[in-house]
Amino acid sequence: MNTPGSDIVGLIPAAGRGTRISPIPCSKEIFPVDFSNDSAKPAIKVAVTCLLDSFCNAGVEQVYMVTRKGKWDIPQYLGLGTHPSYSLAYLFTDPTEGTHHTLDLAYHFIKDRIVLLGFPDILFKPQHVFEKLLAKQIKTNADIVLGLFKATNPLQADMVDIDDEGSLRKIIIKPDQTDLTYTWTTAVWTPAFSDYLQRYVSEGHKKLEQGREVYIGDVIQQALEEGLTIETVLFSDGRYIDIGTLGDLRKVWDSGF
Repeated sequence: MNTPGSDIVGLIPAAGRGTRISPIPCSKEIFPVDFSNDSAKPAIKVAVTCLLDSFCNAGVEQVYMVTRKGKWDIPQYLGLGTHPSYSLAYLFTDPTEGTHHTLDLAYHFIKDRIVLLGFPDILFKPQHVFEKLLAKQIKTNADIVLGLFKATNPLQADMVDIDDEGSLRKIIIKPDQTDLTYTWTTAVWTPAFSDYLQRYVSEGHKKLEQGREVYIGDVIQQALEEGLTIETVLFSDGRYIDIGTLGDLRKVWDSGF
């Protein structure tokens, strides 16, 4: 049985250039999104805090952030992390071919662990998402478990088709039109998918047949087609917001999250 602690790690891809939100005065991962109203203990929450807090709630003791050279303000601000219960380590890279390449750079650190994946510019509630995903992985022994939320912009998301039991049937990336409701924003996977991802990257996949870039959702879909088991947890009352655009960032600043 997988239990919280040294058997699980958090993984954060943060090598992007943040072009949708530029220009901002810092890396978007540490852009302020909330302020504490407690005058006795003032605090600023930055974008990645939501994800780090959720990792902490799930019992993670080690988090790896794969980021791009030049984003030195992230480790300068976060240091070893925001909680004493885990350590935050950084892997620096040149620009990569995509998120799947970015994640694979951590392979030798995560290959024997249960991996918790989240994106630093996606804020989400509830905070116990990863606890639910881990519980589903333990129950089903699935290779991957995806956390599903109602899509706020279905035509710009990885839309997810599931059966009545919550097993994944298909991921459709940024469809032209869709009747599907849910997208995935978080994931838990086993060493089986870490190994699969490394094979996929080593084979040099850079673009799909239709000529567009590869997304991590494409890799998950391909893994499904090749026999990996993928389950989901539906957070029907949950919500998320991607602050990677100025419009959504403004919503967070105006109304909170």
